[in-house]
Amino acid sequence: MLTPIETFLLDIDARWPAGGDKITFRVIGSTALMLQTDYLRGTKDGDVLGVDPVSGRIADALHELAGPKSELARIHGIFLDIVSRHTPFLPHQPNWIAMDALNERLRSFQVFALDVQDVIVAKLKRFNENDKSDIQAMIERDLVDHGWLVERFLSAADQFAVTRLAKDIPTYAQNLNFVEREYLGVPETTYELPDWADV
Repeated sequence: MLTPIETFLLDIDARWPAGGDKITFRVIGSTALMLQTDYLRGTKDGDVLGVDPVSGRIADALHELAGPKSELARIHGIFLDIVSRHTPFLPHQPNWIAMDALNERLRSFQVFALDVQDVIVAKLKRFNENDKSDIQAMIERDLVDHGWLVERFLSAADQFAVTRLAKDIPTYAQNLNFVEREYLGVPETTYELPDWADV
């Protein structure tokens, strides 16, 4: 049985003009979790990481077809949100998983979902109640390896440390510590900004 996210993506595909190379969707956030697991929760958007070629005219056309004010958004209760490639807190070389079964049914698109561990790392940035619920749900499904999660966090921290957002990384580290303490029941990871961080 198709999930609501898969149905939404198939409907976008059905309405997209045929022809040309396949467009790559790189899906992040709770949507990526729902594409890879049995997890379902209400969501208002299918986040798409804004990487080439999802930009320019293609991005505008997708926004018109499936954005928040579109007919598809009204039908499915989901809308497409194209996210800047510079916004997410992601490890170096994020781990994208091809959604092979879905991709076989798509004519104009190919979908990759961000790996569960990398989604959790990304959620440490905003860390609102929905993010916490998503993280807890993945831990309850035994889909989180603490050692690997810490490695992926440190990789993302190194990426951000050379940006103007470096000053926020200690907050993300505190959020990781919350997950370790409250959900995983493991010792907290100590993190300090490196001397070369852009702060």
